Amino acid sequence: MRRGRRAHTSSVIDLPEPDDDARAHSERVAAAIRAAIADAGGYLPFSRYMDLALYAPGLGYYAAGAIKLGASGDFVTAPEMTPLFAAALATQIAPILAVTSRREIVELGGGSGRLAADLLNALALRNELPSRYAILEVSPDLAARQRATLACNAAAHLDRVAWIDALPQTIGGALIANEVLDAVAPHVVARRDGAYTERGVAWDEETRTFAWAERPAEARLARLAAARIPAEGDYLSEINPAAEALVEGIGRRMIAGAALFIDYGFPAAEYYHPQRSEGTLRCHYRHRVHDDPFAWPGLTDITAHVDFTAMAEAGERAGLDVAGFTGQAPFLMGCGILDALAAAGSPESLAYIRAAAAVQKLLAPSEMGELFKVLALAKSEAIAWPGFSIADRRHRL
Repeated sequence: MRRGRRAHTSSVIDLPEPDDDARAHSERVAAAIRAAIADAGGYLPFSRYMDLALYAPGLGYYAAGAIKLGASGDFVTAPEMTPLFAAALATQIAPILAVTSRREIVELGGGSGRLAADLLNALALRNELPSRYAILEVSPDLAARQRATLACNAAAHLDRVAWIDALPQTIGGALIANEVLDAVAPHVVARRDGAYTERGVAWDEETRTFAWAERPAEARLARLAAARIPAEGDYLSEINPAAEALVEGIGRRMIAGAALFIDYGFPAAEYYHPQRSEGTLRCHYRHRVHDDPFAWPGLTDITAHVDFTAMAEAGERAGLDVAGFTGQAPFLMGCGILDALAAAGSPESLAYIRAAAAVQKLLAPSEMGELFKVLALAKSEAIAWPGFSIADRRHRL
């Protein structure tokens, strides 16, 4: 969850060494995963390995106390770069709230709390505050950080904020998932010589390292892979039923309003492209991107790009309508981020220069502007969609 993904690619050999405490923590995480592999008979599907590495209680990357975000962490997210991201997002959230009687916001994975603080402040300036802002957060460490951020930066609105540990039974308003789906653990499926296998993880006692292992894919997973990946040649990719189930679960709980999913990924035709035959799995450690999920478990973030076609179809199965799909750049521009930048101060001021640099990263195609996408799934009609006024690419899903 919650990552800006702007880092240079690195091989594992180039990764900085953790300090003694971090190394010891990683060894505890590795020991827990080894025990799970042993209990499972020597093999874990990669989806289970990733779940443990990221979310094992008290151990996983998001469940333990290491700093994840910011200069001293592993990645920087869009809300961390500039409050103008939330200011633009408020332009789209306000029309969603306007069609609901409950006027609530649910944020999945609140990061440092910066998005919640800035969004509440931006909505307050519009006199369009939600009745409640619920943050679903699985990490006690991050929840504590969110409380501190909100107390420092949006104290006037803190009484509207609640922390929850599961999706509400019903959702009436706007749901925001900014860089969440990419951290839902996928299955990794390979087709070799026409046969489908699922990649998993084993423990190599001789080298004392985790190693890739493969077993025949279960029938349902093989059917999903056969329907999605190119018909010819060997291929390796991710299939993510858990992320689809999350979107479907959101849809079944939504009684009014809309959900916004902001993440890096592609529609299916681009995701399962012949040139992407080695998948999209990536890891993030101290602002470096690498491709070894077994390096420093518990200290390394593990992600995969989002198949937005699959997410849209999951929403439709739950009764939601695809209200829009586009790149992050046209979405933010449609929401007025350039106008917000122009109002940020004199072009000669340091504040303006810093804001402009951040906005450039959010919008530039070579940075986050095109890699990141925005998918809107709506339960209500008559919602205004400024975010899709410049470009709506639903036809590509």
